[in-house]
Amino acid sequence: MAPMLRLYNTLTGAKEPFVPFDAANVRMYACGPTVYDAAHIGNARPIVVFDLLFRLLRHRYGAGHVTYARNVTDVDDKINARAAERGITIRELTDGTLAQFHADIRDLGVLMPEDVNTAGSRPRLIEPRATDHIAEMVAMIEGLVAAGHAYVAADHVLFDVPSMPDYGALSKRPLDEMEAGARVEVAPYKRSPLDFVLWKPSKPGEPAWPSPSGIPVPGRPGWHIECSAMSAKHLGETFDIHAGGIDLIFPHHENEVAQSRCCFSTPVMANYWLHNGFLQVEGEKMSKSAGNFITIRQVLDDWPGEVVRLNMLKTHYRQPIDWTRRGLEESSRMLERWYVGAGDAQADAEAPVSVLEPLLDDLNTPAALAEIHRLDAPGRLRAAANLLGLLGHTKTERERDTVQAAGIDVAAVEALIEARRAARAAKDWAASDRARDALAATGVAVKDNKDGTTTWTVAR
Repeated sequence: MAPMLRLYNTLTGAKEPFVPFDAANVRMYACGPTVYDAAHIGNARPIVVFDLLFRLLRHRYGAGHVTYARNVTDVDDKINARAAERGITIRELTDGTLAQFHADIRDLGVLMPEDVNTAGSRPRLIEPRATDHIAEMVAMIEGLVAAGHAYVAADHVLFDVPSMPDYGALSKRPLDEMEAGARVEVAPYKRSPLDFVLWKPSKPGEPAWPSPSGIPVPGRPGWHIECSAMSAKHLGETFDIHAGGIDLIFPHHENEVAQSRCCFSTPVMANYWLHNGFLQVEGEKMSKSAGNFITIRQVLDDWPGEVVRLNMLKTHYRQPIDWTRRGLEESSRMLERWYVGAGDAQADAEAPVSVLEPLLDDLNTPAALAEIHRLDAPGRLRAAANLLGLLGHTKTERERDTVQAAGIDVAAVEALIEARRAARAAKDWAASDRARDALAATGVAVKDNKDGTTTWTVAR
């Protein structure tokens, strides 16, 4: 039997055996996108990494026993500003941006609700939108006020951070040090500089809903309360895994913990907290000012989704990743070797234990990929790669899809190859060169093999 799953828990700072609250109902939450603009390649990392964890949990506990909620933030200051800038409604912006995001991650091999959920059964992959959960947020906020953990001031509701003595346990930040060096907006109505907004009044033209009791003007939620409300509705007051990027540990995840624990009087919000490392591009921090800001779609315009996914998984998820063209080229060659090795074979029923074991060791994908390299049985190779969301097609299917996507006329290519072969046999080098140039213009790369045959592939 394969070893127990072990995960590095940010909350404890250690790698621990994963023991779910209920093995028949494993529950996981990940912070998803704020849908105001096209997602960049850094946004893809947590989506791909935690998609892999979802797949692994399903493999370990059974597809019907794992629930995964990854939220969509569709009410936010950036959304309001971008919609005003474009002269469109908030909903038009968020719907369009979310559709683009879905197209992006689908091309990265990320499981989607339609891949997982079946009619008549409880959904196992959920994408809750913040604006569909305002009532749950208001109920939590009113509960926090009633419990003495939040207060109303200047038509805002703020969380009273000093009311929670162990605030800072997730990020390992002592309360007194945070108060001394608080780098948050200090408004006159705050009791403590660390107190954060649960609800605020809406400005004219901004999305607005009826405010919690005691506030006469309409308003909208703060960022942190959104995830607390959505996770509680879909996964329960406590659940197994909360995941996201390392940049979310503080303040977002710390504040989620505070809200949820104080509202529900629970010792934890989630038992395991997982965070992926940063992504940089060609050795530099990605930014628009540096000219190296790359969207997911821009990468997908140049590289197949499976190459991008594999490139993401070559680095352990907790380590920083350097996104380079050289790395993508290496991933492309690696994937091509696997497709040749697997051919058109069907996957074996079970993934090899040699590949499963490193994945169970805190998603050690570099070690898992090294084990895949050692596999020589086509069915085992495909089964192992499938576990990582790779080799989703047979070799023949992949070649057909690549040709179709490139819009290449196969008959015309074959005719040019035959014309080139005949010209070479007749030593008519000028005609051979013309056929070669025509093939290159068509978008294919030709290879003359030692056995005298000629094969072709779509040129990149």
